[in-house]
Amino acid sequence: METNLIQIRRDLHRIPELGYQEFKTQQYILDFVSHLPQERLTVKTWKTGVLVKVKGTAAKKLIGYRTDIDGLPIQEETGFSFQSEHEGRMHACGHDFHMTIALGILTYFANHPAQDDLLFIFQPAEEGPGGAETMLKEVLIGDWRPDLIMALHAAPEYPAGTVAVKEGLLFANTSELYIDLEGKGGHAAYPQHTKDMVVAAAYLVTQLQSIISRNIDPLDSAVITIGKITGGSVQNAIAEYARLEGTIRTLSSEAMEKVKRRIETITNGLAAAFECQARIDYGCNYYQVFNHADETARFMDFVRTYKGARLHECGEALTGEDFGYMLKEIPGFMFWLGVGSPYGLHHAKFAPDECALQMAVDLMVDYILTL
Repeated sequence: METNLIQIRRDLHRIPELGYQEFKTQQYILDFVSHLPQERLTVKTWKTGVLVKVKGTAAKKLIGYRTDIDGLPIQEETGFSFQSEHEGRMHACGHDFHMTIALGILTYFANHPAQDDLLFIFQPAEEGPGGAETMLKEVLIGDWRPDLIMALHAAPEYPAGTVAVKEGLLFANTSELYIDLEGKGGHAAYPQHTKDMVVAAAYLVTQLQSIISRNIDPLDSAVITIGKITGGSVQNAIAEYARLEGTIRTLSSEAMEKVKRRIETITNGLAAAFECQARIDYGCNYYQVFNHADETARFMDFVRTYKGARLHECGEALTGEDFGYMLKEIPGFMFWLGVGSPYGLHHAKFAPDECALQMAVDLMVDYILTL
């Protein structure tokens, strides 16, 4: 079984696809499921995602297990023999691990049904534009709505065998941020006839950083990152356009609202000062991952005594995950799975330890059997 898990992971690692473009990934999952015993399985597709329900022997509830399936627009630099075959695409966030573990758990219960019904959710577009909220509204209703839902996320900072989790807030509220500035271009020798958007963008970046230090409670946590700036076309022309791209991350929804209000006020003020046009787009917004107390406490008690796993009661992180939308409506939890990589999430050399695969499958199979 361990060799199979590693092969599945490597197969999936070769074919990373962006959100709602996971056509090869969806077909791989469907092909895999088609080779399992079919007597108790019901399969449904949604966009590029897949849902598999496993009928229990005497069901009283529906237990959900969710995995994300998309990759990132990153050019892989691992040098693996099984590295990405898709130029500029990589499973740099561990979704190949997530899928493999879900398929491993599904394989067990397709062959050894549990008492309760199980629902395996292979969700597209976690990295963007966000699939969880829409899937929840369109699919996870009625007979397909779980009574309990669980998920995990690869954690490179912890060694394989570590389960890091906590009750309450685990992942932050997050939002993308795009600001477009439009002024008036012209010759570099005649700045008086122009509205320079490179200068405006430079001012705006600096002013945005004051929001965290002067508008957010120091006992709260928030961060604004501008990760990309584009503007201009040649060194001796004044730029007519500039674009800032970044993210907002906060530990509370109230802080997110305040940060956005201040961004809008500052950007509108800058537009007036530089006599330009400004447009703000928040792109994808992810709700916080908030682990339900009773469900998380039970899982933590189980891990404490589980042979082969080490429990770590972690703090919250400013990472984002759209699984938060599912936890907003359905009791459950997410946990960090240690994968011991020297390179972090979203890095071109992210290299998780494949030893974590079998351990995670065994852990979740054994835990589900206690529910």
